[in-house]
Amino acid sequence: MDKRINYKRIIPVAIAAIVLAVTFRSVIFASYVVEGESMEPTLYDGSMLMVNKVVYDVTEVDRFDVIVFRATEEEDYVKRVIGLPGDTMIYENGKLYINGKYMEEDFLDSYAEASGVAPETEDFTLSEVTGEKQVPEGHLFVMGDNREDSRDSREFGFVSVEQLVGKVDVTYWPLSEAKLSYGN
Repeated sequence: MDKRINYKRIIPVAIAAIVLAVTFRSVIFASYVVEGESMEPTLYDGSMLMVNKVVYDVTEVDRFDVIVFRATEEEDYVKRVIGLPGDTMIYENGKLYINGKYMEEDFLDSYAEASGVAPETEDFTLSEVTGEKQVPEGHLFVMGDNREDSRDSREFGFVSVEQLVGKVDVTYWPLSEAKLSYGN
């Protein structure tokens, strides 16, 4: 039995695998590094993320998804989806009401655990911060999890779905904070 390695077969397979891996990674996923504290303690300054760039081509954005979007020509932001098209929204006594229904924000529990206090979200209605009664079609209302230190839709208004880069699927650095999914 001949145990020699047949390099003529292995090299093309290895090259094809590398090309596929690079293509898969660059077309479907993008790497991002979090800058700032607006998503703490869900994501920390310096956290490294993998963003799924094609998920919203085949499915709708869900409430509480963590997304990356183009904020300006030079900057992308990472925030959490709070309001979807057609939603009305009220924050009252630290509680979120969407379309008149109270919505649990379980992801904020980690903020209370990390800081020892519940996050403060000042009372507001959608119309007070955006001038609109509902989230317009084709737009989202987004907020950072660190509600007291976040530039978000309360400041800059709605985010067009055209601005979406994708959904945060994986945090891979630091390893102590590694996680495979966010949102629903």
